[in-house]
Amino acid sequence: MKDAAFVVLLGAMAGVNLFAQGGMEGGTPTPGSGTQSVQANPRGIQSPNPVYLSGKVVAEDGAPVTQNATIERVCGGMSKTVAYTDSKGRFTFQWGDRNLTVTDASDAGSGRNANNGFGGSQSAGGANALAADPFGNRMMNCILRANVAGYTSDTIDLFNRRTADNPDVGTIVLHRITGVEGSSISVTSMMAPREARKAYEHGLQVLLKNKPAEAGKDFEKAVALYPNYADAWVSLGKLRLQQQSVEPARAALKKAMDADPKLVVPYIELGLLAAKGANWAESARYLDRAVELDPVEFPQAWYADAVANYNLKKYDPAEKAARAAVKLDSRHANPRADYLLGLILAEKKDYAGATAELTTYIQLAPNAPDVAQVKDQLGQLGKLAGGSK
Repeated sequence: MKDAAFVVLLGAMAGVNLFAQGGMEGGTPTPGSGTQSVQANPRGIQSPNPVYLSGKVVAEDGAPVTQNATIERVCGGMSKTVAYTDSKGRFTFQWGDRNLTVTDASDAGSGRNANNGFGGSQSAGGANALAADPFGNRMMNCILRANVAGYTSDTIDLFNRRTADNPDVGTIVLHRITGVEGSSISVTSMMAPREARKAYEHGLQVLLKNKPAEAGKDFEKAVALYPNYADAWVSLGKLRLQQQSVEPARAALKKAMDADPKLVVPYIELGLLAAKGANWAESARYLDRAVELDPVEFPQAWYADAVANYNLKKYDPAEKAARAAVKLDSRHANPRADYLLGLILAEKKDYAGATAELTTYIQLAPNAPDVAQVKDQLGQLGKLAGGSK
């Protein structure tokens, strides 16, 4: 197992979705992703009238969510970010708008509630889910939910909704998860002046329309008007990561951290950024703090923290983090967490536990490109277990 650290590093870095730039929450769109080609209309058939949906997000005590929660539509188990709430907790979006190509942390499986693992957003159910059914319901098998780390969200079922119905879908209620110290929404951001909030909210909306350059200007305006606008600094940092502007991105994320030390996302983004450069000590420092602030909503942060501590040969905290990643990933979206846990247990000479985890990895990912290598490692573990007896 002498090459284990090298294997884990390669495996982690090969997980494009896990360490992809654009990050965990409120990420930037990739031009053309999640869209469908529009065919020519030689017969001149008119398109259906656009359908708009609106609603509100509130906390369970009835208080409005005063900052920008992510609104997701989920059709046939596939989630897509379609809107952000404004400063009063309200949202509006056009159903089926092909310009909605944003990749969010919630899409990013950054939250436990994401249906598509750690990857980016996917088209919400494809053509079938968005097509009109024989009874005029374009929204069959679809729900709406809000995504805010540290909270669980009620859902609004759209099954019986018709295109001619009142566009107001009602209220989505968020329930606070106990035992979470950190937040995905900055307290300092709630004090932003009106013009700064207006610029930031406009930036989020143009991101949904795949206009990152315009969004960047809005975010820069927001932080210029209100330097403690932590949420705007986060969005600016992730946008700069998307544009491969690493050092300015790092600076923006640190500004967010300085503005609100309990905001979780900057720690995660900076930890992942350090991991990409194999700066494991810095990565572990940021990620240790991230999972301390929110041990519930970010299984991928636990996984990245396990990778960092493993490569530092700190096997006890690495095991703790890997076990948390496996436990929170109930959908097995990242089977490499089991593989990593197996390698950690092997280093701790728990050969039976290591064998079980590597076997689980093969069962969960039978077509993974490194299966042959993992089987070879299982053979080595069998010999080590026999020798120890």
